[in-house]
Amino acid sequence: MALLKLMDRKMEAYAVASKPESFELLSGELHGLFGQNWGNMTVSAAGEMLGRGDMGGDETLIVCVEAQDEQNLEPIDSFVRAGKKAGFTVVLIAKDVSPTALHHLLQLGADDFAPYPLPDHALANIFDQLRDKKNSAPADSERRKSRSGVILPVYGAAGGVGASTFAVNLAWEMASQTRKDDMRVALIDLDFQFGSVATLLDIPRREAVFDLLTEPDTLASDTLAQAMTSYKSILAVLTSPPEVMPLDIVDAEFIERMLRILQSRYDFIIIDLPKALTDWSASVLTNAETYFSLLELDMRSAQNLMRYLRVLRGEDLPGEKIQYILNRAPGFADLNGKTRVGRFSESLGIDINILLPDGGKAVTQAGDQGEPLANSAPKNPLRKEIKKIAGTILNLTKEARAAVVD
Repeated sequence: MALLKLMDRKMEAYAVASKPESFELLSGELHGLFGQNWGNMTVSAAGEMLGRGDMGGDETLIVCVEAQDEQNLEPIDSFVRAGKKAGFTVVLIAKDVSPTALHHLLQLGADDFAPYPLPDHALANIFDQLRDKKNSAPADSERRKSRSGVILPVYGAAGGVGASTFAVNLAWEMASQTRKDDMRVALIDLDFQFGSVATLLDIPRREAVFDLLTEPDTLASDTLAQAMTSYKSILAVLTSPPEVMPLDIVDAEFIERMLRILQSRYDFIIIDLPKALTDWSASVLTNAETYFSLLELDMRSAQNLMRYLRVLRGEDLPGEKIQYILNRAPGFADLNGKTRVGRFSESLGIDINILLPDGGKAVTQAGDQGEPLANSAPKNPLRKEIKKIAGTILNLTKEARAAVVD
């Protein structure tokens, strides 16, 4: 009887799962997208319906997969293959699925996927992208070819100098300023042990990140995308894993491949780096367009930076890429402070071109609330300065790309 009722309506989508009750939250999303014109059924029932030719051919097959399905993927494998062979659009909904299984299903021909629980507007965005791809494939192809991401790592010379706060807020400001353009921003936390990006944005650390790092051979565009989280639908974030892991869990070759994938998918990649130097630290610096190094006007920052610069010179790494940023810098009226800054930079043999004001308690409060300063304290002087930096980076990048086109 349920199938007969479905046949009475002009169906636009079918949600298919071994256990549909495991994906209850999906119903509200599909109802918002398709109204009453969607159906919910098991894999076996959907397979029979597809085999009989009872589906029209224009529907989208939303195939839901959970961890328990990995014990026997054959029914889902067969359904995805049959759906693609019949010309259907297939979208995967993955709930705690390993990168290996997800990669396998995407290799069968699935058009896209979303994690479960669904990020805000995830399905709507997928359907919009698939519709646009179908309507203007040549234009989409050209756009993908032209995307070549700018890598912007952020490194703190000492603990507590504000590197993670700067990285998070810079990424958010850039994402906010490019939301109306065809430009995408990603924020990557490479401190696998004590990275704080997830805390500063109040987003969960996903098991998929752990799986990706422990199974480096599975690294691909789709598995990396599954490990990432969307923050307010405009910023893609790769958090640190839920468990503390050694920094050398991956090697330089893994980081190189990950950077290549990110550059092909995003226009700007902001990377929050660990304080410790690793075998892959040189890969990040070498691939960076600009490398931000934050420090404070204290002995810790000075001594750590001196040791760091000796390493760069010893390894013949491009130190000229480093842009030094002094956080909690003296104000304009503090003449004695300005003199100290001059002596500080002279003693280290560096130029400090960016001075960040002290944002005060509002910075700590924003971190505790898991909000960027733009949302929690938009008039904060630190927020205003980071916004200017983001705007400068965007303008310089646009000018450089325009010059290449000309």
